[in-house]
Amino acid sequence: MLILLLLCGCGAGEQDNSQTRFLLDTVADITALCDDETLSGAFELCERLEKVLSRTVSGSDVDKLNSTDGFVSVSEDTLKTVERAVYFSDLSGGKFDITICPVSELWDFKNQVVPSRDEIAEALKNVDYHSIDINGNEISLQGKKIDLGGIAKGYITDRVREYFADRDVKKALINLGGNIGMIGKYSIGIKKPFEDSVIATVELQDKSVSTSGIYERYIKKDGKLYHHVLDPETGYGAENELASVTVIGNSSLDCDALSTVCLLSGTEDGLNIIENTADTEAVFIDRDNNITLSSGLYRENGKIYYK
Repeated sequence: MLILLLLCGCGAGEQDNSQTRFLLDTVADITALCDDETLSGAFELCERLEKVLSRTVSGSDVDKLNSTDGFVSVSEDTLKTVERAVYFSDLSGGKFDITICPVSELWDFKNQVVPSRDEIAEALKNVDYHSIDINGNEISLQGKKIDLGGIAKGYITDRVREYFADRDVKKALINLGGNIGMIGKYSIGIKKPFEDSVIATVELQDKSVSTSGIYERYIKKDGKLYHHVLDPETGYGAENELASVTVIGNSSLDCDALSTVCLLSGTEDGLNIIENTADTEAVFIDRDNNITLSSGLYRENGKIYYK
């Protein structure tokens, strides 16, 4: 998990209901002030959306899109997610690109396999988000393949948060592999890169948080670190000063995408994007563990607060 959680306690007499399951190819942890049936419904929503948005689930919208050159009628969930992905591709000048799938498929971080430069160069020929054509509720990839892994968990986190709000749940924390949505007040601990400790905590209420870091999946070979946050221009993990970026905002989907965009862009360009995005703040941590905050945050005694 990209973010280590430090949960504020409930009020006297209140009890959180919590479950952890493996969904979306990650650890899904949901805690809420609700009954068992309501909590189970939240996980059922995650499972239903995974069957629509996952590239690896046979018959999903993404599977259908990746299997044809023509238009495919998709669900509202898929349409919203892909439309927002294209928005962030435009915003980042292509740093965020869901058509990077052919390149990401080459990297085997589990078995520590680094693809050859020729393999990456060939795969990059099929990476171009401009090929995504949207017409009403139909999408054509024109032969490209997409992977929504950099944005889908954020979208699902938002949907679960809405699910709880619709049922008048007053306190909830949704954590889908480091994509966090909350109802109520929480203290969120930001992981120190490459260590099992917290570098700082952030005091938040009714916010979403997402962290992208180079330390979760990587390969070390010949003294070089190859991480999983791939640059669509090179096919390799971004090579800049950053180790992680934590983005705080109102939408987990937006935070999910922006944390990737900022990690790929570097501190200076990433800060510029954050400062020009309403209701959004970020914590940048470089490879020497130096912390840079966006203008709406300040740090005091190891804790980060809104100004």
